[in-house]
Formats: sequence, C-alpha cells, structure tokens
Amino acid sequence: MGNSVIDNWMSLAAPAVLLGVGMVALIEVGRQLGLRRIRRIPAGQQSGVGAVEGAVFALFGLLIAFTFSGAGSRFDARRALVTEEANAIGTAWLRLELLPLSAQPDLRALFRNYLDSRLETYRLLPDVAAARQELTRSVELQGQIWKKAVAAVRESSTTMAGMLLLPALNQMIDITTTRTMATQMHPPTVVFLMLGALALMSALLAGHGMASGRERSWVHVLCFATIIAATVYVIVDMEYPRFGMIRVDAVDQVLKDLRQSMN
Repeated sequence: MGNSVIDNWMSLAAPAVLLGVGMVALIEVGRQLGLRRIRRIPAGQQSGVGAVEGAVFALFGLLIAFTFSGAGSRFDARRALVTEEANAIGTAWLRLELLPLSAQPDLRALFRNYLDSRLETYRLLPDVAAARQELTRSVELQGQIWKKAVAAVRESSTTMAGMLLLPALNQMIDITTTRTMATQMHPPTVVFLMLGALALMSALLAGHGMASGRERSWVHVLCFATIIAATVYVIVDMEYPRFGMIRVDAVDQVLKDLRQSMN
C-alpha cells in the first residue's frame, strides 16, 4: 500500500516537476528575447507590451483561483459523502430491529459483508480495475439485502417496519451512486492543459520583463517556477484524493468505527 501511494504520488508530481523545469527554461528564453529587443529598439520606444502582460497574468491568476477553489470544494464534498454513507448504513442497521427476529441474522451478516466491501472498494484505489470489481460485488450485496428486507417486511406483523426500513435502505443504496459519481467528477482535461499553457506563457513573459536587469535573479526565477508548479500540483492532487499525497482516507475511519460496532 505504501509503495502504491508513493508511485501514484510520483505520477502526479512528475507533470508538476516538468512544468517547473519548463518555466525556468522559458524564463531564460524570454529574457534572451527581451535582451535582443532592447538592443534593437531604444528604451524610450519600448511600449505597449505592459497591457498584454497584465492581461495574460490576470487570466492566469483567475484560472488558478477558479481551479483551486473548485478542487477544494470537491475535496470537501467527497469527505462529507463518506460521513453521509456511514449515517445511511448506520440508520438502516439500527432499523433492522423492526424486522422479525428470524430474519435479522441473515440481514445483519449481509450488512457486515456489504460494509466490508464498501471499505475495500476505496482501499483498492488507485487500482481502478480492482475497485470497480469490488464495487460490482457491493451492488450485488445491495440486491441481496433489498430482497431479503422486502421479504422480511412482508412477513412482519406491522407496517412500521416497511415504512422505516425500506426508505433507509434506499438511501443507503443511493449514496453509493453519489459517491461513485463524485469520485469521477473533475474539470475537463482542457482546463488543466490551459492552466499549464498559461503557466508557461507567463514564464516567457516574466523572463522578457526581467531582461531590463543587468543580471539574472535566480532567486526570483526559481521561486516563481517552484511556487507555480507546486500550486498546480496541489490542485491536481486535491482533484484525485485517492491517488496522491492529499487523501481522504482518514475520513474512512467513521466507516471503520461503524463496522467495529457491528461485531
């Protein structure tokens, strides 16, 4: 598990590292272009580029803010859904008490297996194929729980069991689809491509603007490239919280505690 996390962290960090290296290179390219322009055009006649640079940097900042805010919101939503699922399963588990005693043992055993399967589904990530296979097993267990619960409700001497248990089971099943879709909700790929392209273009323009200095300021160059690359990495990492270093695994403890209470 540890090696898998490190491998996937490296797969997410590699594009950010390449972006940082590319930005350093383009800052130098921009500086060389700026020096050539200064040699050709007198300083007093160099005008009109500030508006373009300002527009590009403003657009880049807006896109950074948009993607960072969206990634943070989706990260919080995914954590909240784990708690919602725990509440839904816990409620349905408690309402099994309304069923005839003869029907409860089988359903409780299915509930334990089902919760184990739900935990395993997300533990297997980032192995998507294995997680999908386990998700299929969870869906099969849902069908078994539903059929046995309906049969038990029909045998019950009161309508209260059906009125309270079946809606709880329905909510427990629905949250599965909600969590699955939340895992797959990300901005379009073109947004990330545009973010990288604007970062590189900003680096080129920043280097061009630094040409007026007598010497390179490597502190500014490296800080600029590192901060932008790190920000882009954090955005991508939050978008895939089961793959990198920023993870929602800790929130799964609420499901583990619920499973422990079922013993």
